Amino acid sequence: MLPKNVLDQFFVFHPERWHEKDWRAASGLPLEEVWFQAADGAKLFGWYVEARADRPVIIWCHGNAGNIVHRLDNLRLLFQRDLSVFLFDYRGYGRSQGLRPSEQGLYLDALGAHEYLTRIRMIRPERLVIFGRSLGAAVAADLAVHKPASGLILESAFPSIEAVAKFYYGGLPVHWLLGAEFRLIDRVPALSLPKLIIHGDQDDIIPLEMGRQVFEAAKPPKSFHLIPGADHNHTYQVGGASYFQAFADFAARAIRS
Repeated sequence: MLPKNVLDQFFVFHPERWHEKDWRAASGLPLEEVWFQAADGAKLFGWYVEARADRPVIIWCHGNAGNIVHRLDNLRLLFQRDLSVFLFDYRGYGRSQGLRPSEQGLYLDALGAHEYLTRIRMIRPERLVIFGRSLGAAVAADLAVHKPASGLILESAFPSIEAVAKFYYGGLPVHWLLGAEFRLIDRVPALSLPKLIIHGDQDDIIPLEMGRQVFEAAKPPKSFHLIPGADHNHTYQVGGASYFQAFADFAARAIRS
């Protein structure tokens, strides 16, 4: 049998390496290239875009596939809402270095991103809102457990790898073969900061019911934003103006509370 960490590379993590291009010119965004260290010293890469100094700063923990280039369109729309955003790649993704991605590795990467913003850029934690999409939701929640922030946004989230594996394999315990657990369901009950849970009602990868399980497990204050007609990968496109309004309004309220 293959080792669990090898199976994770097939079933959990789907990174893409870097495609060299002038992404600042291509995107039309004021992308600042950032090299920083994960909590264990791995060298990571991200982009920072800065809005006004009194606006929220979003730490973005992306999903399991691709790299930050694939989030540029979404990044642009967030920046147009006057949000500063730090979008970074985990180890093994894009330009980021380090070993193969792993659950513990991703948690360490997010800790490094928070450290960069608060210690290097001297951004107060009260301005930070942590955002995690899909697999990144568990990473975002773990970061919120360990580091201060004013709000947490979880999009297309699932309770655990176990819950997803059982859904896809008829209840068979195939999660036993994987090293990754990503037990978001164990983290959200401990978090007292404001939370926004976002999910599409046509999600074809992570069913809406899983998003609702995460919401039910979360401690108040919390809110749920449903996106009618949205599948897993098109929440912000389908959600449109109402999606970004809910996102920006939540972030603004969070840093004021």
